[in-house]
Amino acid sequence: MVADDTRLKVPPQVADKLTVSSLELVGSSSCHLLYSSPEAGEVLMAGVLGEVSVTDLLSFFNMFRKTGVLHFELKGGCKDLYFQQGEIVSATSTFPGEDLGDVLFDMGKLSAEVLQKVRQSSVDLTRGGKALVEKGLVTAKDLWQAARQQVESIVYGLFAFQAGSYVFLDRPPGKGDVVRLSLSTQNLIMEGLRRVDEKELFMRRIGSLDGLPVLIPGSAEDLPPSEKRLALLIGERRLAVREIMRRSGMGEFETLRLLHQLIEKKVVGMEEAPSVEASGDLGKILSIFNGALSALFRRLSEKNPVFSQEVDEFLHSLPQPFSYVFRDVTLAEDGTIEAGRILVNLGGLEESDKMKLLADALSELVYMECMAARHQLGANESTELIQRVQEISRRVKNIIGSK
Repeated sequence: MVADDTRLKVPPQVADKLTVSSLELVGSSSCHLLYSSPEAGEVLMAGVLGEVSVTDLLSFFNMFRKTGVLHFELKGGCKDLYFQQGEIVSATSTFPGEDLGDVLFDMGKLSAEVLQKVRQSSVDLTRGGKALVEKGLVTAKDLWQAARQQVESIVYGLFAFQAGSYVFLDRPPGKGDVVRLSLSTQNLIMEGLRRVDEKELFMRRIGSLDGLPVLIPGSAEDLPPSEKRLALLIGERRLAVREIMRRSGMGEFETLRLLHQLIEKKVVGMEEAPSVEASGDLGKILSIFNGALSALFRRLSEKNPVFSQEVDEFLHSLPQPFSYVFRDVTLAEDGTIEAGRILVNLGGLEESDKMKLLADALSELVYMECMAARHQLGANESTELIQRVQEISRRVKNIIGSK
């Protein structure tokens, strides 16, 4: 949007990205301005999803054997697909659950505790995770399987988006940028479209990834091996669908497919997940932060009707490990954070690690909202509110420090 003084106004999340590099005007018309960073590579194509679909784009670059990087800006995060002569050779993503560490965790190859320690170290999982093999945390075979599953998951997830923007850059993948795989773009397109349709069908019967599958006694006889393994896993203990997907080691789509078949055969029934209440010190930390978040949200949403959308985008743009804390977390109507999903995400960590990671993640969110308060409410109106909010840091430090 262009202001009355001819300055260009952009959303805060866009403004933050523009501060890291210089921009050059590379295209314009009466309807648009196209700026690009010289370091990113020459822009060959840019647009928005809608009339042009993900399928159209992937088919075009495959058909004309293009080499470069296709970057997507989507609700909740960004994705990059690396093309070499029209074939997708790798992909990266900022979406929770789509980085290499999350894939290894979902495959059952890394525990939550080990993954947390890896992320606190200097290991760069975006560069292929070879250090994980060198440290003996995973095998070379595990890493290769995870890298392939990661790329496929990133691509398949694209087909669910009907809106967003894209840009294709003339920038061949560098040797150190990504792990290169041999994948067929056409096969990825066909499989991605199939999975979108079938997953929707599966979820109609499954209901929710937080739901609890329950094995019906005496019903697991004479099943195919893959179905029987999943049925036995379900029968071992009461686990949510999300946790079963991780423990099965088969990936999200295959686990949902087999679970759907077991429900259809009346081998498994579904129960709603029980509500999870935060108690003890974790409950105190959440309660303290939610009080601050509620106060900030109430004032800011009065000034900015789309503030909840901005907060949601911020939560999904956070780096690891914070993005994993907020994975699948939704903002309540009063701006507070629902406890149950966060507690599930923190599962498997030591209690002290849970408290520190939770406090650090929520501090990031509170800081963002304080900055928004200063910008949108002005110094006079925001000072007292921010001072009250800043008291939470002292209270939370006292809780963590007493342990």
